[in-house]
Amino acid sequence: MTETALPPDLEEREVDLASARERLAERWWLPAAGLFLGAVAGLALALAGGSVWRAQTILYLGQPFAPLGGGQIQTLATNPRTAADLVRSEAALAAAARASRMTVQELRGSISTKELVAPGQARGTTPLFELTVKAPSKRKAEAAATALAERLVRNVSAYVEDKVRLLERQLAVSRAQLEAVERRIQDAQEQQERLQADPSIPTDQKLILTLNLNSVITTADARRASLQEDLYEAQQLLNLADSVEMSRIVEPPTASRSTARSGRTSLLVGALLGLLLGAVAALAAEPFLARRRALR
Repeated sequence: MTETALPPDLEEREVDLASARERLAERWWLPAAGLFLGAVAGLALALAGGSVWRAQTILYLGQPFAPLGGGQIQTLATNPRTAADLVRSEAALAAAARASRMTVQELRGSISTKELVAPGQARGTTPLFELTVKAPSKRKAEAAATALAERLVRNVSAYVEDKVRLLERQLAVSRAQLEAVERRIQDAQEQQERLQADPSIPTDQKLILTLNLNSVITTADARRASLQEDLYEAQQLLNLADSVEMSRIVEPPTASRSTARSGRTSLLVGALLGLLLGAVAALAAEPFLARRRALR
């Protein structure tokens, strides 16, 4: 069988690719040198770009439940877009600018938020967020981050704060009622003691009065047990609201100095550019040298 001839353009491509591989293999040191020099240049640019202060804080947006402790409900705190959108709103930027004595323009591109998810955990399912603010000074970075964090927590906590106030009011009422019932039981018991100690009261009357006081004590004791159960349930709900449902700042903003450009990113970009330039130099070296030899 006769071999099928390749089209001229395919043959030229194969020749070009083979020639390019030979040039790269022959002058491998040019891409290697470009890789090294590019990485060094990128790292040097990152270090020469100055430094900024980064204030980081960890926020817990909370997990609100139904009023009687039922299932989780959807609120601002459970929306994964809430943190990113609220801290970048014009009102939040203006408040943070006043607190940190920066301009809104300086803050606009210096704020970042990130969900803190565990390995394998789906995004949008965690109430933990990290808020980062960059600023030219430590005080400004921490002041801006504090203002944004406090504003975010305040905006998403309205439902839970109302719930906590109602539960505290319910606890106060239950405690007052429980104290009144206990006083009633104590008074009835003291009356029974005085009744038994008074010889002037006929026996039949003592029996009737004792039965009445026993009825009062039994009724009040049942009421006391019910109030204690209500009090315990309200305390549990209040503890749930304070510990799980309520938004809060987990770690206060703390600023640290860092380079204005990411050293790792600058190094990788510089190394990649240097590698590409070295490869181009290796490919272009042979035609250039061939022209020089022809001129001689």
